[in-house]
Amino acid sequence: MRKDLRQKKLLSLIKARPFGTQAELRDSLDRAGVPATQSSLSRDIEELGIVKHRGHYTVPKSKGAAARGLLSLDLSGTNLVIARTEAGLASAVAVEIDGAAIREIVGTLAGEDTIFVAVSDQKAQRSAMKQIWELFG
Repeated sequence: MRKDLRQKKLLSLIKARPFGTQAELRDSLDRAGVPATQSSLSRDIEELGIVKHRGHYTVPKSKGAAARGLLSLDLSGTNLVIARTEAGLASAVAVEIDGAAIREIVGTLAGEDTIFVAVSDQKAQRSAMKQIWELFG
């Protein structure tokens, strides 16, 4: 199983329902036809910035980020991060991302409430995602 597909499925599972343990996550991945070892699951959780909050795994959405327009970040393929924003704030958020001069980011393209953040490869994708959360956290 390709790592990017496993990570996408992991994110979708966590967004769909609460999981209290990595064993529950791994079992759900297996039932979905996406096998994962405990070590690969742990690495995925770290790389995707998934945290345990109030006993359940979650993708962080900090109040600071939401107050400045950024609502969520998702992976797409191996070269894009999709940023969702409050309506009308995508350009402002993209300007802030561009201004941070994050080395892994090749460029951004903003619409009304969505930003495509282009990166060079999958490793840069995860790093950029983490740095964007830090920028808005």
